[in-house]
Amino acid sequence: MIPNPWDAGSARVFAALGFKALATTSSGFAYTLGRLDGDVTLDEVAEHTAALDRATDLPVSVDLENGYGDEPDDAARAVTRAAEAGAVGGSIEDYDGTSRLYEFDHAVERIAAAAEAAGAVPFPFMLTARAENHIRGHPDLDDTITRLRAFEAAGADVLYAPGLETPEEIRAVCESVTKPVNVLARPQLTVDEIADAGARRISVGGSLTWTSVAALASAAEAIRDRGDFSVLSPSPPLKTWFA
Repeated sequence: MIPNPWDAGSARVFAALGFKALATTSSGFAYTLGRLDGDVTLDEVAEHTAALDRATDLPVSVDLENGYGDEPDDAARAVTRAAEAGAVGGSIEDYDGTSRLYEFDHAVERIAAAAEAAGAVPFPFMLTARAENHIRGHPDLDDTITRLRAFEAAGADVLYAPGLETPEEIRAVCESVTKPVNVLARPQLTVDEIADAGARRISVGGSLTWTSVAALASAAEAIRDRGDFSVLSPSPPLKTWFA
């Protein structure tokens, strides 16, 4: 199980709580800059990656979105920059970040270029290939499986189709490929259900960020509307967590 920190502080908390690896969240990081998902640059992501890498001793995988460009060279460049910043893994999507999924052949070429770049890194770098159908308004499981199988053949180490909603969908994906499958946690799914369906890795995307933001907004609204300060919590054990 891999939590997704949005800044160095959350990364250190997750490490202190005993998690074994971290994965960034593009939406959560964009939030820290006061922006929406997809509105950050590769330079900013590289700086963010370096900050998370410095924050803990845990391995970090980076949400590289579409590689910050449409071409295979862009996907390759993003992988190289993430590795240079200290990451040991990263993901590349088959969505252009604005409105459309890449055509099949082009999507595969992008993953192949990213895999070649990952292979050139002077340490093991785990490339995750993402098929975005299910969170981009096109929940076609057959197309998702076709894409993931092609991404596997193109050199991806981990396969990921965020938005799978049932154990049956997860099992169908896992039984169609041989590489490990990452699943995005869903409130209606348990760890056992996801694991029993064949997944090897679970991440939470931006959900922990939004859990934190929702708590912040709820407390602020109580203060604004009712003058209610009872919602405020004392400082957590940061001295212990950050020791």
